[in-house]
Amino acid sequence: MTITDKAMLEGGQLVRIAGPVVGACGMGRARLFDVVRVGDEGLPGEVIRIERDLVTIQVFEDTRGLRAGAPVTNTGHPLVAELGPGLLASIVDGTGRPLTRLAGLQDGRVAQPFVPRGADPPRLDRDHRWAFTAAVEPGHVVEQGDLLGTVPETAAFEHRILVPPGRRGTVTAVWSGLATVTDPVVEIDGSPVSMLQRWPVREPRPVRARLPLQRPLVTGQRVLDVLFPVAAGGTAIIPGGFGTGKTVTEQALAKHAAADVVVYVGCGERGNELTEVLEEFPTLVDPRTGGPLMDRTVLVANTSNMPVAAREASIYLGITYAEYFRDQGYDVAMMADSTSRWGEALREVSTRLEEIPAEDGYPAYLASRLAGFYERAGRVACLGDGDRTGSVTVVGAVSPAGGDFSEPITQNSLRLAGTFWALDTSLARQRHYPAVNWNRSFSLYDLDGWFDAEIDRDWSTVRGWALSVLQKESELQEVVQLLGVEALAPEQRVVLRSGRLLREAFLQQSSFDELDASCPPAKSMAMLRVLQVAHDAMSGALERGVTVGLVVSAPVLSALSAMKQWPVADVPTRSVDLTGRVRSEMEQL
Repeated sequence: MTITDKAMLEGGQLVRIAGPVVGACGMGRARLFDVVRVGDEGLPGEVIRIERDLVTIQVFEDTRGLRAGAPVTNTGHPLVAELGPGLLASIVDGTGRPLTRLAGLQDGRVAQPFVPRGADPPRLDRDHRWAFTAAVEPGHVVEQGDLLGTVPETAAFEHRILVPPGRRGTVTAVWSGLATVTDPVVEIDGSPVSMLQRWPVREPRPVRARLPLQRPLVTGQRVLDVLFPVAAGGTAIIPGGFGTGKTVTEQALAKHAAADVVVYVGCGERGNELTEVLEEFPTLVDPRTGGPLMDRTVLVANTSNMPVAAREASIYLGITYAEYFRDQGYDVAMMADSTSRWGEALREVSTRLEEIPAEDGYPAYLASRLAGFYERAGRVACLGDGDRTGSVTVVGAVSPAGGDFSEPITQNSLRLAGTFWALDTSLARQRHYPAVNWNRSFSLYDLDGWFDAEIDRDWSTVRGWALSVLQKESELQEVVQLLGVEALAPEQRVVLRSGRLLREAFLQQSSFDELDASCPPAKSMAMLRVLQVAHDAMSGALERGVTVGLVVSAPVLSALSAMKQWPVADVPTRSVDLTGRVRSEMEQL
């Protein structure tokens, strides 16, 4: 150990305690964001301010019982994530500690039902032996990001072991076979390389280049994929008041989105909601592989009753996990539920630091912190050999107090996100789910070209028709509320009926219905075509002189809601049959 290392590890002592924020003196050469151990129990914390000899620390655990004069030790390194095989199917807290192993720790002879204070087990299992298959041989010259070998982490997932960032040289030895994450599997220029990587969570991982966002992340939710799609590698926010379905929507995306890996961060949410996720995910069958959905999922759990400081760290931990799998060439979806709780953690720590508050008491750097987080999303050309590309798509839930979208978290997120899925309290009260308000939501990603080429050449045309009808129907609803439906012209009543059909037979979707929980784009397009045919058939009947009352109450229209129950394999046949039935019965009016 060098003199500098010893100086960094010098111990100090507590001189100030204010909730999760404490102050210490005598910390030597402490650096910003160094991880420290506080008190006799070694509570983990992070340096967030240095002012002369006073070092301010946010502690990641409950500080009850700490006293002035208690020892503080600097570890000399920032908060890091341990990355490697064993990360998938794991459940960790906001600082990366595995909750399953923490639950097994003992205090004397009594098992602890809660996380023991100061516990610091290895983040990845050090005993499990993985089957490593080398992809290089001695004599190969490798650069950072090059493929060293693979590990079959789960039945359907291949974990790719890459040259760590910053490393390059000539392979001098290779060891294939069973190995733990800390065993050397390759030797580069005489220096061993294991499957375990460590990376500071606040630092973005390097890439070769950022790529344009040209294809969507298919979510399986009709209102999102058709009307307001998000690009693979893009960002989306889901703001909504209490009870509008933010958590259910994010869980639906985690289950059904076309992502290779899902990182779900429960940041400050209620414990019962997160418990439901933890209990349900291991039992879900992955529609892509037929195996457990947990086999490609990482859960970061930091509930509202956990220490507030760790809540802020959980977001960075989750995005670091996502970047790690992105670098292997996978498409990753990260769900942050919710960024409002993360902002509240920033506000509480800022208040303890006695910083001058900005709007609604949030710190002045709220916008820059949010920007730094969302900018880590993207589609990239990965480091290393070959044409490996990967993406991280970030979906952040926002919980504005009272459903007020003008509050700072929502407004700052709105400036940064490419897709805005606004949840509406009135729709939720009508049991319309997903409660996405089609008049307030938008997508800045131009993905019509991809859908036209890959799904249906008329995608953009039919999508434009649906948006137009929904907008006109909303305008007509205002007239109906004032004057009644009889005040509308016959053509307007047809638009009103078509808008209702779009809402009830297309936009509404049940997450608890096996056939309706996820809808591929091809099925969505077939449903929209039938609805457009129904609209045209109603307009044609009016032109023939049929009274509008008969047109809008035609019995065949009630059959359109059954489209949700079509099995995917039967969609082409059933859509043709229903289209013919609609035209035939409308012509007979």
